[in-house]
Amino acid sequence: MDEKDNLITLVDENGNETLYRILFTFESDDYGKSYILLIPADSQPEEQVDVLAFSFDPDENGEANDAELHDIESDEEWDMVEGVLDTFLNDEKMQ
Repeated sequence: MDEKDNLITLVDENGNETLYRILFTFESDDYGKSYILLIPADSQPEEQVDVLAFSFDPDENGEANDAELHDIESDEEWDMVEGVLDTFLNDEKMQ
């Protein structure tokens, strides 16, 4: 994957654009959705940052690059996403 393919721009309600790096994507059979986790593109490897998480509708190639992102709405769904993130952060083979 090309580095630029690993980036996504989000636009807030005021029209401000922020560039994010795609940390990883995954699918949940329990919720029947695909998820994307993002970190600021200019963050450093050891820097503590907030991770953004969304569900998304993959494009025809299963990618999230031009996908529409959706907020995660339930506490149970958030708990599942946090569990996957914790597994990712604690398993060096996945990084």
